[in-house]
Amino acid sequence: MSSVSESPKPVPAKRKLAAKPHLVQDKVFFGVARAAAVGAVGIVGLILSYLLFMSWDTLSKQGIDFILGSQWTAADPENMIFQIGPMLWGSLLIAFNGVILAVPMAIAAAYFIEFLANSRIAKIATTIVDLLAAIPSIVIGLWGVGVFTPVAAHWAELLNQNLGFLPMFKNEAGSFVGSPFIAGWIVAVMIVPIITSVTREIFSQLDRDVINAATALGASRSSTFMKVILPTSSGGIVGGVLLGLGRALGETVAIFFVLNLSFEINWVDVIEGRGGSIASMIVAFFGAATPEEVKALIAAGLVLFVITLLINWLAAVIVAKAQPWRK
Repeated sequence: MSSVSESPKPVPAKRKLAAKPHLVQDKVFFGVARAAAVGAVGIVGLILSYLLFMSWDTLSKQGIDFILGSQWTAADPENMIFQIGPMLWGSLLIAFNGVILAVPMAIAAAYFIEFLANSRIAKIATTIVDLLAAIPSIVIGLWGVGVFTPVAAHWAELLNQNLGFLPMFKNEAGSFVGSPFIAGWIVAVMIVPIITSVTREIFSQLDRDVINAATALGASRSSTFMKVILPTSSGGIVGGVLLGLGRALGETVAIFFVLNLSFEINWVDVIEGRGGSIASMIVAFFGAATPEEVKALIAAGLVLFVITLLINWLAAVIVAKAQPWRK
């Protein structure tokens, strides 16, 4: 019996999708969307250019000491010193404190909404989280100074009594009000919805067959979460955390209400009643500032703006790598 050799079938040519819309409606939508995207980038560029132009005089006079120094003197017109070192470090300290407190709450809320709650409760919980994100910062600040501050001060006192041998929980002044610890909690309340929304979105895109397979093999909910869900979604969660960090760095009014601003740098003493925040400093000084001091405050805003842009860019890169199917 002779075998008949079959010739290989030709591989069909790869189809190319049209890159440009054909319908008039699609062309209009495409043009509006592109204009909005270009306009958003242009607005950010214009803001950055304006801040750089207004703050150039201060940056050229103060030099690197503007970022690293710890003095702010505007009384003497002949010897004005503008330095934001304690405020910059305080902003980072409060933001990191807020992120450390917010991440467990946000991941737990996202896990509950996506994997534990039924559809009705999940919708209610999602609505509550979204409403929390819509609360104005001044309302949260008033709640923080009027309701939460005494509670958090008591927590800080307990930490000092039981863990005071650690440098971060030392308090020599005896006052626990107006500390970065309290400001960190306020920031955590404000960024939990952001991190929760991103984490919930990442959880919703996980392959449920893999999770069900782990459960079928006898894995508990905790082991499935730690060994399947969390490693798979870690990149997207990190992106959401960085977005929350960028939000925390720019928080102004809420921190202004609950933090005692001080140009004595507070490195790690989170329960001491002194700290720094660039955004809150701008709010505190802008009303009575001289023209030269206004330029210095704008320069401080420029530093904060650049840091926030870098963090948001890093978050976008991480989320894009964690979700390659969106490219």
